[in-house]
Amino acid sequence: MTQTPTFADITTMAVGGSIERFIEPDSRVGVIEAVEDADSKGLNLLVVGGGSNTVVSDDEFHGIVVRDARNAVTVPDEVAPVEHGERVVHINAEAGANWDDVVQFAIKLGLVGIEALSGIPGTVGASVVQNIGAYGQEVGTSVDNVEVWDRVEKRVTELTAHDMQFGYRTSLLKQTAQPQYQATLPNDAPQCGPTPRYVVLSVTLKLTHNPDPTITSSQLARALGVEVGTVVPATVVREQILAIRAAKGMLEDPMRYASPWMSTTKQEAHIIEDIERFQALAGNEQKNPANRHSSGSFFTNPILSAEQAAALPEDAPRYPTGNAHEIKTSAAWLIEHAGFAKGFALPHSHAGLSQLHTLALTNRGGASAHELMQLAGRIVRGVHEAYGITLVPEPVFVGVSLE
Repeated sequence: MTQTPTFADITTMAVGGSIERFIEPDSRVGVIEAVEDADSKGLNLLVVGGGSNTVVSDDEFHGIVVRDARNAVTVPDEVAPVEHGERVVHINAEAGANWDDVVQFAIKLGLVGIEALSGIPGTVGASVVQNIGAYGQEVGTSVDNVEVWDRVEKRVTELTAHDMQFGYRTSLLKQTAQPQYQATLPNDAPQCGPTPRYVVLSVTLKLTHNPDPTITSSQLARALGVEVGTVVPATVVREQILAIRAAKGMLEDPMRYASPWMSTTKQEAHIIEDIERFQALAGNEQKNPANRHSSGSFFTNPILSAEQAAALPEDAPRYPTGNAHEIKTSAAWLIEHAGFAKGFALPHSHAGLSQLHTLALTNRGGASAHELMQLAGRIVRGVHEAYGITLVPEPVFVGVSLE
């Protein structure tokens, strides 16, 4: 294609302006050269994946947008079952590989560790920046290493799981895209943010060969309606997780892959499977365009001190974090109990909360980034007024801020 997409064409929220220069390198060298070209010329740089965690201004993006077209997934290890117990198997995935394609690939080989992350949109590269997680699993716990291009040192390097500093919806990579990080760099360093200092080239996952795993996560057990310790095949876990996500309107709209700008970013066979599943699982509300164009969970669940948690109403959810001095609560609960019901929208706005899940902000059709930021800002203020807690947005903002 000779034309250039808009951000509305390549993001799940379907908002955003035009792009001055859009590049899809199909080689490792090509990715590095595209990033280096932008950095050497002092141009704005945005590396994107599946567009599921990005909200971009309605104005034109002046600079270079890079989307890695590489999507190979390989298994360096032999995957034959072993007689005596479980065995670790590695999977290497290029940064542009569709995340759910990788999950399906692993499950078909009898590998577990990421099955609860089924149905999360986006690419492998973006998955480790955000440390995606759901139902008691996080990608960070299955990462062996991440191969990156260091934009400051101008070299390829390998980061271990420890180097990545994974936390709740964060990582070293995400931290290097924050405004305060730039102040720690030399004056001649490239602009780090919204693109991190480290651009992901590939990810090696460390999974376990065990087609019938025991459920050890209480959160996953609750989601599946079983007791901790129950043996549930990974294929069953996946199908149940996808059904749960569909009921909440949290399955990516598979029809976006009919677009010429998206059709090559996911395996064709999986696109067909996803469309069939969406038609089978989704009811009328899930298929309603008003609920389909979102970034999934728009806010992270707040991590509170014991004192903050004690100030919440008794019926507010409280989840352990692994830190005895901290409690996690539900952003969706806070939003709803602060007066923002499912389907809430500001007057005359094309943006609103999903009719299925208060944590999803949706483009109901023709919404602008400005309207989404107005809605998000109103929710943040409302929750703070009600509970003294400031919600933190999950998507990457480019040229926009809460209003």
